[in-house]
This record gives sequence, C-alpha cells and structure tokens, in this order.
Amino acid sequence: MRTDRHRQPVNPLTAVRNLGILAHVDAGKTTVTERILYFTGATHKRGEVHDGTTVTDFDSQERDRGITIFAAAVSCTWDGHRINLIDTPGHVDFSDEVERSLRVLDGAVAVFDAVAGVEPQSESVWRQADRHGVPRIAFVNKLDRTGADLDAAVESIRERLHPAPLVVQLPIGKEEGFTGVVDLLRMRALVWPGEGDTFAEGPVPDALLEEAARRRRSLEEAVAELHPLALEEFCAESVISAATLAAALRDLTRTGEGVVVLCGAAYRNRGIEPLLDAVGAYLPSPLDVPAVRGTVRGADEERAADPAAPFAALVFKVTSTSTGRLTYVRVYSGTIRKGDTVRDVGAGRSERISRILRVQADRHAEMDQAVAGDIVAVIGPKAARAGATLCEPGAPLVLEPPTTADPVVSVAVEARRSTDTDRLVSALVRLVEEDPSLVVRTDTETGQTVLSGMGELHLEVAVEKIRRAHGLEVGVGRPQVAYRETVSRRVGGLLYRHVKQEGGAGQFAHVVLDVEPLEAAAVHADAGAVEFVFRSAVVGGRVPQEYVRAVEAGCRDALIEGPLGGHPVTGVRVTLTDGATHPKDSSEMAFRTAGRLALREALRAAAMVLLEPVVEVTVTVPDDAVGGVLGDLAARRGRVSGSTARAGTAVITAAVPLAELFGYATRLRSRTQGRGTFTTRPTGYAPAPSAVATG
Repeated sequence: MRTDRHRQPVNPLTAVRNLGILAHVDAGKTTVTERILYFTGATHKRGEVHDGTTVTDFDSQERDRGITIFAAAVSCTWDGHRINLIDTPGHVDFSDEVERSLRVLDGAVAVFDAVAGVEPQSESVWRQADRHGVPRIAFVNKLDRTGADLDAAVESIRERLHPAPLVVQLPIGKEEGFTGVVDLLRMRALVWPGEGDTFAEGPVPDALLEEAARRRRSLEEAVAELHPLALEEFCAESVISAATLAAALRDLTRTGEGVVVLCGAAYRNRGIEPLLDAVGAYLPSPLDVPAVRGTVRGADEERAADPAAPFAALVFKVTSTSTGRLTYVRVYSGTIRKGDTVRDVGAGRSERISRILRVQADRHAEMDQAVAGDIVAVIGPKAARAGATLCEPGAPLVLEPPTTADPVVSVAVEARRSTDTDRLVSALVRLVEEDPSLVVRTDTETGQTVLSGMGELHLEVAVEKIRRAHGLEVGVGRPQVAYRETVSRRVGGLLYRHVKQEGGAGQFAHVVLDVEPLEAAAVHADAGAVEFVFRSAVVGGRVPQEYVRAVEAGCRDALIEGPLGGHPVTGVRVTLTDGATHPKDSSEMAFRTAGRLALREALRAAAMVLLEPVVEVTVTVPDDAVGGVLGDLAARRGRVSGSTARAGTAVITAAVPLAELFGYATRLRSRTQGRGTFTTRPTGYAPAPSAVATG
C-alpha cells in the first residue's frame, strides 16, 4: 500500500540506511530501485527500463543499451528512515563500479531472478560484499514469470552462496497467478489484487494455513539453531514470538550468519513495501557498523560515526556534469558545511566545498551541511579522485581506498582529425578521473595511445562516451588482451655481482637468488591472488635488512616486463639466499639495481610460460541451438564444464580464453536468431598454447 509513511520526520543517525542494490544483469535491480523511489514518494511516476524512463539509468548509453553501466546514488525516506541507495551495474565489465560502491555501503539488497536463481555475476557480487563485510537481505524477484520457483531459488542461494537463507514470506499464487505473500512473522496475508499501487492486508488464506504454519515452524527452528536468545525462548515456550524473531533476524543479518529472504514481482509493483520495511528492520545504520579505520602518520586510528568528531570522508565516485565536477563522498565522521575548507590528504592540497548536494541520480537538491553517515555529492574539489580521503585540515586521516582490478583488454585509440589530438588527450584524462579501472598509456614502440579496461563492453562504453560527451570522431583498433608471464621451473643459486666505479663513491652489491614458480592455485586464482612472494634466507647478517628490502624492490621492478613479450610477470617466488657488501660502496640503490638485474637474468634462464586471461562463460540458448553453440565454443578453445536444461532452454557453462570472445555477442545472436544470451566472469589466467605464445 502506498502510504504517507515517507512523509514522517526522519530521525537522526539510527534511522539512516546506506544500501546498494546488487544483482546479476537482468535480475531486475533497476526496476526494484525505481519501485522503491516511487513507493517512498521520491518520484511520482514509475520509470521503466524498456521505455528508457528510469531515474537511475539516466545516461544516454544506459537507456540505449537497457543496462546499468554507472552506479547511481539516490536518496529517499520510508517510515522515518533516510535511505541512501546506490543502484549498481550487473555486468561483469563494470564490477569496479560495484567495488567502489560496496566500499561505502553499510548494507545491501541482493536481487535474484525467481527462474534462474543464483547466476554467475550475482555470485561474484555476493563474494565482493563478503570481502567488505556488508550485511545483506535477499529479494527473489520476478515470481510472476513462467517457471518461477521460490524454493529452487532459495536452494541455489544455500548451495552457491552458503549463508543460511531465512525465508520470511510464502508466495500466494504461482507464476501469472502470483498476487501476494504471507508474512510468516506476523502470519498475515498481503495481497496486491490488480496492477495498481495498493495491497490489502488480511488473514492467511485457508488453503495456505497448513503450509504457512509449517514454514513458520521451519523459520523458528532455523533461527533457534543460530541465535542463543531465540533458542532460549524456543526451548522454554516451544515457539518464538514475532518480536524475538525480528530481533534475531536483525542480529543474524548483521553478523552474516543468515540472510533474510523476501520475494515479489517488482515490475508488477508486488513486494516492494515489505522489502522497504525489511531494510529498516534488519539492515544496519552507520552506528551499527564498526568505526571506520584509517591511518595517521603510519599509525592506525578509528573515527566513530559522530557528527561532532573531526570530519573525514571517502571519495568513491567523480563525474563531470553540467552542474560542475561532482565528487561523491561517504561522510564517516564529523560535519561538513558549505564554504568549509577540507584537506585532500593524498593530493596534499586544500579544497573549498562550495556546494553540497543531496543526490537523486542526475537531479540534485542543495544542502547546507552533511553529517556522519551521509552519502552526498560536493562541488569544489578540483583534483580529488575516487579513493581519496577528504578530512578536516587539523585532523588528518587516510582511509583505505577501494581496490582496483588490473585491466584485461586494451584498444588503441586515435582522433580521426589530427587537430583533435589534444582534445582527445583531455577527454581521456577526464575519463580516467571518473573511472579508475580505465588505464591510458602510450605504447613506446608504436607511439599509439592505448586505452585498457575490464572488458570489450567496458571499452565500447568508454569510447562512445568520448564521442557523445566531447563530439570527437575516434578511431579504435582491434582489442588486445592483457597477457602475463610466469616461470615453469626453478632456477637456483643464481649469483649476480653489481660493481660500478666511475670516480667518487662506487656501487657494490652481491646477491644470490633462487627463483621458482608459485603453486598453480596462487597463479591462476581470481582477483586478490598472490602474484609475487619474496623472502630472505640470508644468515649471519651478510646482507643488512635495509639492503634486503632494496633487493625486493629491485625484483618488483624486474617483474614489470617479462622476457617473452614484455608482459608483467606473475606467480613467482624469489628467495635471497646469500650476498655480500662493501664497507664503502654498498648502498640501497646498488642492491636495488642488483636485485632487478639478477632477477631479469634468472627469468631469461628460466623456462617462461605465457599466461592468457580466461573467463567462465554462461550461455543461455534455445534447445534447438545447443549443438551449434557447443561447436562454436569448442572452436574458441572453450572447455565446457556443465549444461542444464530449464524450461525449453539450455544453460551451458564453459571456460574460454578472453581473446576468443571478441565479437561473440554478434556470433551468438546469429546462431540463435537473437534468442541467445551470455554472461562472463573472470576466473584468472591459464597457460596459452604455443601458437598464441609465438604469434
């Protein structure tokens, strides 16, 4: 029921919810966001993805492609709660947008398709949220679709994501006949009789009484197993009250031991109000999460979410708009007011805050101040980048920035007209400012400008943004993947002596290295894998500790370019086994040089292997197209790992080298008359065949 609860006064920090909407592409997260905005009164018309009228997918490319590309922040109120909401992309190429968003969120709603259950990218974003310790609730969407099955979706959550799913609703009706839910906590029915806004609350239908009672009992038992106070009440009373259940669900959500599962059909406006109630009931406020940790002159320091504490905020997004350069920040402590001067610690400069904006995607409302717990945009900072810390000048603090994955695909870009070259350079600089997962460099051999990113679509979007925003005609080369190199056998006892004497103080460093490959699991693992391990086995102080650190730095220098083709070297363990110094001529510089040259020599002596990026591809095609798709995957050096049938379609999973997937979208559409779809997720690196290595 669309009520006036969004008009109630907003309480202080305990009533703030900073949350994201996470999902696999096409699970319906943008539609969920649009319905949240509508039911909270933030908008007065329901936006639709297929009509290009959504609030959060406001960029022209998002509307043209029908997908979320850029994380969009919106703000609304519900039942006395201020909800700062970020709609994140679902496509794997934009996972860095998700990473930057998760860094500043306190909670999330994970949206799942009731037919497909847990899909590859929903699994990836779930793991990202795990790394950040972000509490989640789950919303199983599209229960009105043919083949929708809440129990199957919940089982896939249990099997693939491994939390304890705590289902608090029972659907009323199936597929097209889905009209509402039974609230298992309060044992009441919420029914949406038509396509309108309102639901009717009533008793549980007689036909569902027995099933609802059974599921309520299962929920009580599951909660009692995980929560001591609930267990105590369950043992004493044989039942758990609604109030105790709600408190236990809140605790289990925040610890990550359980995930509350709700359901609905967002497109048909069913299930959104209970979801909003669950956000307020179960997800944490800024006061419920640990105080943010940062460093001050190398020492750790905590800042509580207190408006009276010294100001500290993290920049998680930068965009250029007609309003100006918007710097999106999460305020972790203190208060910021218009006209205040803040310190950009990383850049080492002071910035003046000229305006503070409450963000509604591409629309903004002026604010006089923002306090701890707020997510806002500010205008004024000229150089702050994503990951920068803004803080009170007299109370410096450096917050840990979001991690940025290494790019895997590159294209050469050039201006069609030579007179536009400077404008292209300026546009690329601005592009990288807004999206740190993009990297621009100049190829030293060809002189070309090379743009690198997380995938083919990522680069397509970036180049198209340059064309549209700056009116430039840009030529683009064929995509190239980012290869790596590694060693395949051990090289031990390699001695290197660096001696240089050119008048005055000389340079002397003597090192002995063992070089060996890391375990395969470490080399080929996903993001966060160990790429280089260095240790010292020198005894008797023959190499002082400061020189050991210099040798390690020199080895890292050598890993930037490998001997096969100048690609970065990964998966290497280096051990410094011996060395010698000179009383006058040894220095950190000499040992760093020795470490670099020694490892280069060792790599040339070792058997090197070229590694290529590999992705897991999930292809969904009609049954009659399976043979052709399997043949095409085999021709692309794909290794099929699974195939399942589902309602007239087949879902094929295969590991395929990324280089073989360029142009695959067009090929798949051709083979399936436009009915086939596919998604990818990175799985790491694997040895490339000799034809690729020598090509």
